[in-house]
Amino acid sequence: MAEEHSYQLSLTEHDPLPGLESFVPVRASKPPSTTTISFNDLLQPPLLLHENLKQGCGGQLWPAGMVLARYMLHAHRHNIADKTIIELGAGGGLVGLAVARGSQITKPLIITDQLPMLGLMQQNIALNSLENRVIAGRLDWGTSISPSLEAHFSTHALLPDERFPDVVLAADCVYFEPAFPLLLQTMHRLLGPETLCYFCFMKRRKADWRFIRDMKKQFEVVDAKYDDQHQDKRDGIYLYEVRRKPRSNAVQKELQRKTG
Repeated sequence: MAEEHSYQLSLTEHDPLPGLESFVPVRASKPPSTTTISFNDLLQPPLLLHENLKQGCGGQLWPAGMVLARYMLHAHRHNIADKTIIELGAGGGLVGLAVARGSQITKPLIITDQLPMLGLMQQNIALNSLENRVIAGRLDWGTSISPSLEAHFSTHALLPDERFPDVVLAADCVYFEPAFPLLLQTMHRLLGPETLCYFCFMKRRKADWRFIRDMKKQFEVVDAKYDDQHQDKRDGIYLYEVRRKPRSNAVQKELQRKTG
C-alpha cells in the first residue's frame, strides 16, 4: 500500500447528491482499498485510510485533502493541542484523522459529513484506534448544528450564549454548485469571533471561483503561507485562512438566527 496515491475522480449511483456528475469529472470507479499515509514520516505510526466509493465520491482521497492535512502537520501540529476542531465534508476523514494522529490534541476532534459517509468515517476512526480522540457526526450544510456536536465547542466572552469551534477544517468542499450557499450558511454558524478556518480546494470549474468570490465578500480571506504554496497553485489547489468579519453582536446574532 504505497503512499503515492493515484487521484481518480469517480462517482457511483449511490452518491447522495443527485446530478453531481455534471460538476465533477467522472472516471472509472476503483474497488475499495486501504491506503497507508505517513506524509514523509510526519505521521508515526502512519495513518490507515479505507476508501470506498459505494456511498459517494467522498469515500476516496482527494488532492486538496492531502494538501490541507500535510499543511496542518507541518505548520500547526504544535499549536492546536488545546483547540476545539471540526472538519466539514470530511468524507473518509483524512484531514481530521491526520491532525488527531499527528498532534497532541486534548479535546475530541469532530469530523462531519452527510449520513452516507458516517459509516466510513467511523470505520477509519476504528482502523486507527482513534476512538478516544475523534468523533464522527452528521452535518448537512445549511442545517442547525446538533446539540451533541455543539457541546464540544468553546464559549467566547463576547457571545457567552453561543458556542463555536476554535478551528474549522474544510478540504475539497467546493464541487457541487447548488450546495455553495448552504456551505456558506454553515460557515457563518461555525465561525465565531476567534474561529480560524483552513479552507483548501482544487479549482475545476469557473463556478468554483464564484464560490470563492462570495466567500471573500462574506468573510476575511487570506492566502495561507507555506513552502509548497506556489506549486500547489500551479496544480490548481488553493489554501486559505478564513475568519469572520468584525460585526456588532446584534448583527451577528441576527445572522445566526437566520442560518440556523
